[in-house]
Amino acid sequence: MTTLLLDGGPVAQDAPVSRTGGVPLGPAGMVWPVCRACAGPLRFLAQIVLDTGVLALFMCAHRPGECEQWSPSAGGNLALLLPAEGLAPVPVPRGADPEVLGLGAVRAAVPAGAAADGRAVLGSLGGEPDWLQYDETPDCPACARPMGFAAGLEEGPDPVTAMNFGSGKAYAHVCGGCGRAALLWQC
Repeated sequence: MTTLLLDGGPVAQDAPVSRTGGVPLGPAGMVWPVCRACAGPLRFLAQIVLDTGVLALFMCAHRPGECEQWSPSAGGNLALLLPAEGLAPVPVPRGADPEVLGLGAVRAAVPAGAAADGRAVLGSLGGEPDWLQYDETPDCPACARPMGFAAGLEEGPDPVTAMNFGSGKAYAHVCGGCGRAALLWQC
């Protein structure tokens, strides 16, 4: 079953809810992830609370297009499936530019109820991905099986909160058995 994620309005930057922007929550000792292509700190896009844990999504914003942010394996983005308990704000790297590390605003992503009541759609949970191009379901790097679709993300309701997917959509996948996650986008 697919559930729409709607813009729930402003929320605290470290709220333990599904949201776009702010700072990631992680286990004790987690360091801010970096891009494997350019070594710069990744921009935190969103965290999605799932039944299997918390999905934290990042993408490089230093050299758009050069770090292959759209690929699930090139290193220009990162998806982490974290345990739901014991999470705290991940420390921001010293000297990092806050404009590069986060989105311009923090928005709650709430499941749609009986009616969307005019709120902007931020994405979807579960179901099947609505691929813009073709099926790019990633294989789990640990077990080599196709990963399950967890969430789809859209760019957001306004330029301040927009995740840059080249006017496209992002697709987050997880392998619950292996605890792995992947992120890719299409436009």
